[in-house]
Amino acid sequence: MAETKASLFSPCKMGQHSLSHRVVLAPMTRCRALGAMPNSALGEYYEQRATEGGFLITEGTMISPYSAGFPHVPGIFNKEQVEAWKPVVHKVHAKGAVIFCQLWHVGRASHPGFDGIEIHGAHGYLLDQFMKDGINERTDEYGGSLQNRCKLIIQVVQAVVSAIGADRVGVRISPAIDHLDAMDSNPRTLGLAVIDRLNKLQSDCGSKLAYLHITQPRYTAYGQTESGRPGSEDEEAQLLRTWRNAYQGTFICSGGFTRDLGIQAVAEGDADLVAYGRLFISNPDLVERLKVNAPLNKYVRTTFYTHDPVVGYTDYPFLQSTISRL
Repeated sequence: MAETKASLFSPCKMGQHSLSHRVVLAPMTRCRALGAMPNSALGEYYEQRATEGGFLITEGTMISPYSAGFPHVPGIFNKEQVEAWKPVVHKVHAKGAVIFCQLWHVGRASHPGFDGIEIHGAHGYLLDQFMKDGINERTDEYGGSLQNRCKLIIQVVQAVVSAIGADRVGVRISPAIDHLDAMDSNPRTLGLAVIDRLNKLQSDCGSKLAYLHITQPRYTAYGQTESGRPGSEDEEAQLLRTWRNAYQGTFICSGGFTRDLGIQAVAEGDADLVAYGRLFISNPDLVERLKVNAPLNKYVRTTFYTHDPVVGYTDYPFLQSTISRL
């Protein structure tokens, strides 16, 4: 019997979780948590995007008042913030979805009831800076050779796995992204080096991580050009395929994927799940829209990082409300 190809809308096993589809809410900074405190608007935002058997990753969440890269991002470094996250997580769980907290560092993610955490080792932030030879100028054990530059992220992953278990830990990297001037002379080799070490870590601990999440440059969302290393889409797809084939576990891809590209990535085995960012901002019911190939609301870029709790955050229309007005 011929093997049935997976679909973007077919079930998927991720660690201890059984997902009903493969469309993931990508982590995105939205700057709506005034005073670093999760609030009701933030809860509504995630609730809107939760679906039965879906998977959501929160925006980067800080574990120290000194670790924020943007104003009004949520924290998880004191008791009040931990308590404020609990109703957010409850709303998502009530919709039947799984939610991981993305951390820029490592903190109290399990206390509010999150299903797991994503370690942010991408996009020019601290762990990514250590990995990239274009920015890491250290002369100690964390600089110089590829082995040394990969050391910190593996140590962080090992520490978190020891604390909460491998199947509750996801890792995000972006070897080919030069955001914040974090460039590497050989992204392919860097990605393979990190993957090799993650595979070994999984073997040593006898349990797989929840997933590996890799961002790649894209040029397709709404047709605009994305920043990133120059190259064709075919080259980028081959790079993703190389990393996916090397990693021994659940693999998430992200980076400007459209409906067709997401369907293709899963069908061809280049990814197990596809994370969508900007399209999820303007389409809270993105999963349903992608399933039925419905028109998408266009996002308004100028509202991405404002502090308004409604405009550009929770006021994008659902497909059903759009139809009812026609």
